[in-house]
Amino acid sequence: MSARRAAALAAAILLVAAPAVRAAPESFTLDPSHTIPTFAVSHLGLSVQRGMFTRAAGTVTIDRAAGSGRVEVAVDASSLETGDRLRDRVLRGEGWFDVERHPVISFRAQRVVFDGDAPVAADGELTLLGVTRPLRLTIRDFRCGTQPLTRRPLCGAEVGATVRRSEFGMTGWLKD
Repeated sequence: MSARRAAALAAAILLVAAPAVRAAPESFTLDPSHTIPTFAVSHLGLSVQRGMFTRAAGTVTIDRAAGSGRVEVAVDASSLETGDRLRDRVLRGEGWFDVERHPVISFRAQRVVFDGDAPVAADGELTLLGVTRPLRLTIRDFRCGTQPLTRRPLCGAEVGATVRRSEFGMTGWLKD
């Protein structure tokens, strides 16, 4: 029997012999180069306008064995980009993201919903323009692995939600 197979067999026996032992919660810091909040809105009812925020920070803590977790994300509202400088200036102003008075968009969740050992949603609160409302983020394609250069554990996912901007006081060009 090879050393690798013996180690795997020993680990399997330990897992079976110690079912009450749980893995510790895992904490992850969001990687700013891979965390890019995006949005899509109807543009005058004619097309879909897309944009993104290029600066976001936060942490995610999950305990897969306990089926629990926390999420904290802060988005720099002034980092908004749509591909057009004039439109970006308008969207950063009053009636829209009003970045002078509200420089941070935040999301905090104290509850993460699991399907087996994979998180599928985070129930929390979104604060936008100084208004805080409940929001559920859906989590798809959650996967973990090892970063090939640093050999550190990492996880990734696609996360989304639908937000009615008017509920946060964003009134620019709203139709009646």
